[in-house]
Amino acid sequence: MPRPSSPPAETVARFRRQLLRWFRRHGRDLPWRATRDPWRVLVSEVMLQQTQVARVEGFYHRFLARYPTLHDLAAAPPAQVRESWEGLGYYRRALNLHRLAVTVRDEHGGVLPADPERLRALPGVGRYTAGAVASFAYERRTPAVDTNVARVLRRAFHPRHAGSDRRLWETAERLLPRTGRAAWAFNQGIMELGALVCTARVARCGACPVRSACATGRRRAT
Repeated sequence: MPRPSSPPAETVARFRRQLLRWFRRHGRDLPWRATRDPWRVLVSEVMLQQTQVARVEGFYHRFLARYPTLHDLAAAPPAQVRESWEGLGYYRRALNLHRLAVTVRDEHGGVLPADPERLRALPGVGRYTAGAVASFAYERRTPAVDTNVARVLRRAFHPRHAGSDRRLWETAERLLPRTGRAAWAFNQGIMELGALVCTARVARCGACPVRSACATGRRRAT
């Protein structure tokens, strides 16, 4: 099978421009988007793993009221942390978050690293979470490819190929704007697009702001 080609520079620029314009107008007002605090960003990302946004919002505020800093969580007994997570499910996330807090307190001076590779060395942190924290907390120019983003990238740029993880991450990096601040908005925007428009159940191409730069959108328009 031939290797899928990279999207042309003109298509990349148009996709980026249209996505950022749409996100400025239609992005949801979510509490973790109003902060650059690394701890709060990390908590939101861990909670959002396999859990719907609407369900996370209430838990997010309650959890941070009890553990407003990484040091507060690190000092808590694991059983108490699990109790605080009650009702959110997937309790391994809570235990990993506690282990991470202890590790950062003891080995990083209580400060979450800004570098994605250093973040990935922490308990329970994979490539996506590392990229998300680096981008959303520290405004690093780095991609963050979750399930929603991967779906958008496959439909937009690799519709006739399965699209390996490596290929998708390469495409995501190429799409990033030049500055970390703009990359923050781009990463948020492409996730929002996958959550609201280019969903797993249906690709709403008629309502998609990037359809003219999307291979699937252009094909369905003909």
